[in-house]
Amino acid sequence: MNFIIRKLKQPEDFQAVAPLVNLIWPEPTTAQRLQEDEEKIPPGQLHYNEAGQLMGWDRPKWVAEEESGQIIAYAIAWRAPWTEPGALIYTLVVDPAFRGKGVGTALYAALHAWALEVKASSLINYSMKETDERSLAFAERHGYIRERLSFESVLDLREYAVNEELLASIHNAEQSGIRFVTLAEEPGEENERKLHELYKITHFDIPGYSGDFPWFEEWKKWNIGLPGVRPEWIHVAKDGDRYIGVVTLQHNEQTGAMYHEYTGVLPEYRGRRIALALKLLGLQSAKAAGAPYLRTHNDSANIPMLRVNRDLMGFRAEPGSYKIVCTLQTATKAIL
Repeated sequence: MNFIIRKLKQPEDFQAVAPLVNLIWPEPTTAQRLQEDEEKIPPGQLHYNEAGQLMGWDRPKWVAEEESGQIIAYAIAWRAPWTEPGALIYTLVVDPAFRGKGVGTALYAALHAWALEVKASSLINYSMKETDERSLAFAERHGYIRERLSFESVLDLREYAVNEELLASIHNAEQSGIRFVTLAEEPGEENERKLHELYKITHFDIPGYSGDFPWFEEWKKWNIGLPGVRPEWIHVAKDGDRYIGVVTLQHNEQTGAMYHEYTGVLPEYRGRRIALALKLLGLQSAKAAGAPYLRTHNDSANIPMLRVNRDLMGFRAEPGSYKIVCTLQTATKAIL
């Protein structure tokens, strides 16, 4: 078949790209949302640290266009200033009707050539579905290894009723002196900065988390400033004035559902079912908003959180995604 690989044109190509990324993303997006995200990001500015490792940020994008003008595949390579030194993260997706025709190989070659040009040391993909054996085989032929598995979990809220034993976790936490509030009840930058610090401390305990953590302004943009995130859907646990736990929900306009975007509790407060209490408060918010379901994801090594979600709350397991990684030296040998 005849096709070309070219750089993505903004914003016009996003109309065709959104259905492609929706093939692999857990919750659907839109062309408008993709463009809004791009507008938050300044032009790329890559540089190198003293060890010669790639630093800074950039996010080039490519599409494969069939001779009729139809966009049949999409790829993006990106890094943020807090991404681990040397690493590039990428997503690549091909319309199922055009797989097996060399489109993915050609698109990956363009992405890979750029990665070599900027002297990246590794390529990482977080969205390789565990059920997609064809794509996994493609990746392994190009030098990738499966490093981690992140599970998807869904809770149907339409007929869900929380039992009294679970609800007792909220009461017991309050009896021990913990207060539960929402960010809507405590607005302002001072409290947002306390929440940023809580996110930062707890993020480094997530299995497989690597790199640094965004500074306040960038964290706010990509966390509590996201479309579908509202202050009343950010539940905070407090000990005195200290923020010690959080659950954040994100609403999806297309499905009406809620994504359980983040859960974190400070290490010294774990084991007291505070995370469970926060999750139940989030669940109540989701039901009050009329969400048909809650979706979340967990690293396969995060046994305590998987137990809370699946054993205690009843989330249903769904196929997850692998984090696959290769060094560019390995990838180059595989392509050659």
